[in-house]
Amino acid sequence: MTNHGIQNVTLRAMYESDLPVFFEHQNDEGADEMVGLPSRGRDDFFDHWQKVMANSTIILRTILVENEIAGYLCSFIKESDEREVGYQLGRAFWGKGIATRALQLFLPLIPYRPLYGVTPSHNIGSQKVLLRCGFVLMEEKEGLLKYKLL
Repeated sequence: MTNHGIQNVTLRAMYESDLPVFFEHQNDEGADEMVGLPSRGRDDFFDHWQKVMANSTIILRTILVENEIAGYLCSFIKESDEREVGYQLGRAFWGKGIATRALQLFLPLIPYRPLYGVTPSHNIGSQKVLLRCGFVLMEEKEGLLKYKLL
């Protein structure tokens, strides 16, 4: 994939037919380390996403680059009642400004503030995405960085 630039990034509703692509993204070696979550087996992955997609409190969007599925964005409520954002891109889309542009498009769709973002401390790319989108670093705890957007 060539660097198409961030102007070609769009968001759309997430469809069940997107899940096989997301499964491949999370199955990519090293993706779990970047996200800070273990990858799931196929059945667990699809069961998990069926629950996520059925939860009306979770805001979901699929990221497209030139109509190709690049990844997803989500916003969900943690046990602490804090609303968090998360995202994952396929490796072919890393380092091209796509996550930053997608999050910039996503944030106006979330009518809640503050918002939080958490990333492993070794994921420099994700740290840059959050900072470029106006999040500020709050704390580092157990290898995770927590950011906040007011």
